[in-house]
Amino acid sequence: MNVVDRFKLDGKTALVTGSGQGLGRAFAHGLAEAGANVAIVDINADNASKVASEIKAIGRKSLMIKADTSKHSNAYDMVEQVISAWGRLDIAVNNVGVALDIKDVTDVTEQDWDRILNINLRGTFFCAQAEAKAMIPNGYGKIINIASICGYIVWPRPQALYSISKAGIIHLTRCLAAEWIKYGIRVNSISPGVTRTPDLFEDVPAVFLNKAPVDRIAEVEDLQGAVLYLASEVSDFMTGHDMVIDGGYTII
Repeated sequence: MNVVDRFKLDGKTALVTGSGQGLGRAFAHGLAEAGANVAIVDINADNASKVASEIKAIGRKSLMIKADTSKHSNAYDMVEQVISAWGRLDIAVNNVGVALDIKDVTDVTEQDWDRILNINLRGTFFCAQAEAKAMIPNGYGKIINIASICGYIVWPRPQALYSISKAGIIHLTRCLAAEWIKYGIRVNSISPGVTRTPDLFEDVPAVFLNKAPVDRIAEVEDLQGAVLYLASEVSDFMTGHDMVIDGGYTII
């Protein structure tokens, strides 16, 4: 088999959380274009339904699943819906993440802490747990967590909670990878730089462009190839790794 064919995902089943728009939508489209059937998971049912229809228009099967992935029961319910519909789960992309408006640490409230850590870190953990339990009987699976370059750096403007949550996802990925490779499950993550999405704060690109060697922010299409690589068999010898895709921001 040639290398291009090894990127194909024909017959595979996948879910992508937070895929009603932005990066998650792009990931879902990329997986579908490579041959996978894709469940669209989002807290916004209207957005999820629209993207699921787009996936079906490509010629793949799709499900719309409304879920708040910060809730343990929702994480398990979304996986159960995929298993009920398609019999197995091969690929999972845990993409849900939120950030606060720029806020000094001294102004962070208990509610701020709970919201960011519950959605970004706790949610990723329990989604991965539910996904792995579905993959273990098959002896194979790919789990891809979406972190951020803020898991490595201190952003010039205050957003400590977001950075803490993303650093947690990077190390969570390593821990899960070490535990689950015995089941044939590869767990990796991707840390994007600033990417043009509907939720991007308007003052962030200027901060990024003040330093980034590549003189633009990322488009969602810049991240699709990484997800296809990690989802396909060509990356079977990789686990516990974080792929930084940031236009060179973290090398300066």
